[in-house]
Amino acid sequence: MGIIAWIILGLIAGLIAEQLTGRHTGWVLAAVFGIVGALLGGFLAKALFGVQSLNGFFNLSTWITAIIGAVIVVLLVGLVTRNRRA
Repeated sequence: MGIIAWIILGLIAGLIAEQLTGRHTGWVLAAVFGIVGALLGGFLAKALFGVQSLNGFFNLSTWITAIIGAVIVVLLVGLVTRNRRA
C-alpha cells in the first residue's frame, strides 16, 4: 500500500479511535496517532497472529488492524498525558 494510502488510512483510523475512546486531540494529532497506530497494529498482527502482510486499502483486515492500533495509541497517549498533569 502506498504512503498516501497509509496517511489517509491513518487519518481515518485516528478519527475513529478518538470517537471510540472519547478523547479529542484534533485532526492533526488524530492523523499522527492513526498512522502510528496502523504501524503498531500491523506489527502486532504479524507478531501475535503470524499475519504476513496487510495489503490493500480496501481490505477489511487492514482497516480493523489500523483502527485497533490507533485506539491503543490514543489510550496510551491519554494515560501518559493524564499522569503528567497530576
